[in-house]
Amino acid sequence: MAQQERAARTRRAVLEAAAVVFAEHGYTAATVADILKTAGVTKGALYFHFDSKEALAKGVLELQTDLALPTQAIKLQEMVDLAMAVAHRLVHEPLLRAGARLSADPIGRRHYGSAWPLWVGMVTQILTEAHQRGETLAHVVPGEVAEMVVSSFNGVQLYAQLETGLGDVERRVSVLLQHLLPSIAAPPVLMRLDVAPDRGARVLLEAAEAAADEVPVPA
Repeated sequence: MAQQERAARTRRAVLEAAAVVFAEHGYTAATVADILKTAGVTKGALYFHFDSKEALAKGVLELQTDLALPTQAIKLQEMVDLAMAVAHRLVHEPLLRAGARLSADPIGRRHYGSAWPLWVGMVTQILTEAHQRGETLAHVVPGEVAEMVVSSFNGVQLYAQLETGLGDVERRVSVLLQHLLPSIAAPPVLMRLDVAPDRGARVLLEAAEAAADEVPVPA
């Protein structure tokens, strides 16, 4: 078990190092040597888990949606929370910035794919349940709206990246949601949604505290 835990930690360390390099240099300019240097592991340790730079990129993308947020009484609030939490993480976590850059690379994504379908699937699931609960307007088609939300979010984060280095991405995503939600949410639900720029930070803190409470205390 200890060996498996060490292997899991090494794999995660390699992926996080790859994310740092991909976020800074992009897929084409990134090298395995840079990733090895950032990770501080041997070449053998890296290749034990990943046989190529392409495999590293795929591994980084697979972690993009690895996020557990608190459930909410209003399902649409969970969609808002997801968007705002990702916006917050983009500022603070190379893993998310790498995923955004890799997913938007028109050449690289032909080799390793994109995280966008994962995000669309996650948002579609939330919207489907919200629609079933009557939280959305009658015309809403969950899959179509999910694609609109994900594509709009990526446009906003790219704009913020180029204009301010993501310095105001949370405010910009908040503004985006304020304009999108009236075309999605039923009016009584819309009035109750929290789309404040600091919503992502607050909900991530809540998730971290809940996870800490679940950690078993050693006997």
